[in-house]
Amino acid sequence: MDATTEPSTALAPFRHRDFTIYQAARVILILAGQLVIVGLQLQILQLTNSAFHLGMIGLAQVLPNLLASLPAGHVADRVNRRTIIMTCALANAAAVGWLAWEAAQPHPSLVAIYIACGVFGLIRAFSAPAGHAFLPALVPESILNRAIVIHLTVFNLATVVGPAGGGFLYGERNALRVYGTAAAMFVVAYLLFALLRTRPAPTPGAEPFERAFTAGVRYVWNDKRLLGAMSLDLFAVLLGGATALLPVVAQNILHAGPPEYGFLRSAGAIGAGVAAIVLATRPLRSRIGSWLMYGVAVYGLATIGFGLSTSFPLSMALLIIAGAADMLSVTVRHTLIQVTTPDAMRGRVSAVSMIFINTSNEMGEFRAGTMAHYVGTARAILLGGVGTVVVVLAWMGLFPSLRKADRFEDKAR
Repeated sequence: MDATTEPSTALAPFRHRDFTIYQAARVILILAGQLVIVGLQLQILQLTNSAFHLGMIGLAQVLPNLLASLPAGHVADRVNRRTIIMTCALANAAAVGWLAWEAAQPHPSLVAIYIACGVFGLIRAFSAPAGHAFLPALVPESILNRAIVIHLTVFNLATVVGPAGGGFLYGERNALRVYGTAAAMFVVAYLLFALLRTRPAPTPGAEPFERAFTAGVRYVWNDKRLLGAMSLDLFAVLLGGATALLPVVAQNILHAGPPEYGFLRSAGAIGAGVAAIVLATRPLRSRIGSWLMYGVAVYGLATIGFGLSTSFPLSMALLIIAGAADMLSVTVRHTLIQVTTPDAMRGRVSAVSMIFINTSNEMGEFRAGTMAHYVGTARAILLGGVGTVVVVLAWMGLFPSLRKADRFEDKAR
């Protein structure tokens, strides 16, 4: 899209047909993904009653994801991005269909379930950079910031409904119903992606393959704002992430069932949705680095409170606060990446970003599950929150260019 100017209202991106279709497809795609996550966590807890095995979900996904991320970013900058997204939607449908078949067996295999988790990690390695890099082609540059906020808002609103829906669908140990619904939704998302207008593949650069392959890593390394923002998220979520322990918290600390677990899983997305609406109507225009660090610090403090809570309403409130704070930091980081990265590099830079994100998310789940196994669930959450706050304080000194960053459009120093 060219940089034509149009009125920059909060909903301006929806005037563009392909942006609207793309977001509708993403809603269905994200809902399906959330159903799968809830189904996996509840099914594995049912089969093992082990926090350690819940944490293994993350480890099973992160290893193939890390191995494939850099090649996937290179592919996203060489192959038609719409084709990649559509292929990944069908691959997800097939993988979830396998889980549904496994759930229908009298004795589902943990090994088969973890292999499916690895397949999901591999698929996400290709779908995420292609999806992020595809977004700027759907709207004019003048409203890209608005489009990014909507893009993140859609994700968070979908993650409000998805986990709660997954908890109700699972009900009394009905993993098959959860997986069957998710597989059908992935197919619907594929059909919606097929309605998008075809866009040409990115123009390959003239640099040799070995340099093109690692160009995203070099780009992030040279821009300390990007490096600081990505690495801050990595360590904050690696230490403070507690989503893998929510089934155990619901069952053993709050004495609640699958529906209440679904609400706990949705709480962070509720807070993120509220924050996204505020950011869409009052976008950040200055001091973006400070806002990023404030957001991560509040996330850590809310996690500490959640680790101390034994009340369901208080736990919900703290997770909502954590979700809002996380949305603030995610918006700054994601917008910084999209605004400062040339289109020909977006796939590879997004792939580097996804390495940080997926390492923090999935290894954070493994860290939480393993730590809970040895020191207890509540203490694992509490110590993780403390670690997050310490990381923020350290990053203020280690990355002064990020802390002092003022506007998204400013060049790296």
